[in-house]
Amino acid sequence: MSPILYPAVGFWPASRAGLELETICRGSRSDAPPLLFVHGAYAGAWCWDAHFLAWFARRGRQACAVSLRGHGESADRAHLHGASLEDYVEDVLSVAGRFHRPPVLVGHSMGGLVVQRCLRHMDPAGVVLMASVPPMGLSASAWQLLCQDPGLLWQLWLLQGLGPTQVNLHVAQRLLFSRPVADRQLLAYAGGLQQESQLALLDMSLPAPPPRRRHDVPMLVLGAADDALFPAWMVRATAATHGVKAEILPDMGHGMMLDAGWQRVAARIERWLREQVPCPATSDAAPTAQGWPSSRG
Repeated sequence: MSPILYPAVGFWPASRAGLELETICRGSRSDAPPLLFVHGAYAGAWCWDAHFLAWFARRGRQACAVSLRGHGESADRAHLHGASLEDYVEDVLSVAGRFHRPPVLVGHSMGGLVVQRCLRHMDPAGVVLMASVPPMGLSASAWQLLCQDPGLLWQLWLLQGLGPTQVNLHVAQRLLFSRPVADRQLLAYAGGLQQESQLALLDMSLPAPPPRRRHDVPMLVLGAADDALFPAWMVRATAATHGVKAEILPDMGHGMMLDAGWQRVAARIERWLREQVPCPATSDAAPTAQGWPSSRG
């Protein structure tokens, strides 16, 4: 029987800062560890809600995505450029602490680096990194784009400097997708794009090897064969930092949760979850969650 879906779009307070964070949850609480998805730069929780959240909820998992401060409908947009990666780590930790047991953290791009930094403070049930910022930082990616496709780098600069309305979407889509996207869909995705924190971008620009995971925390590192930002060798460098092997998915662009064939990515994660992340007995879990996020009127 298909699980009952409980779509909830609400706001959970971040620790210490007291900020309200947009949190989209689908699926009901189950014996399986919940999934917490963390978006990359210029995006928000919406990028996971397009496909992934409902897909995993239909398979009996509680799947939630958070918009980091200043992103999506979360608070503090006015102070976005002062937000650091450590602020984003605080946001993820505050949401992760409200589940009934430690979640599996799934991070994409910048979100992958945020998730890795969360390992200093918590032991999640598992970690999935999707096209994550590599340990050598963004500078290597920028130099590669400058040499191989300066037009794409220019579109990124336009997005950061002037906002998404100034971007040529038909050029910029090569940053995310392995093949052209229909205009209607492209416009829908572009509607969720925004500028990124200048401080966070600076944090990511310089090499900063993330903390190594505990060996009993399973990790899956995924890359995309057609990723214009972080090619396979960068993804393998990320995996090597944690002592695991990367998997490079063919015919896939950087925006792995939105690109054509996203189902293959979701199915690979689901198979890994079944194989590597056990489902402890319900009685063993200490209920610490404070329920679904409350809607803001």
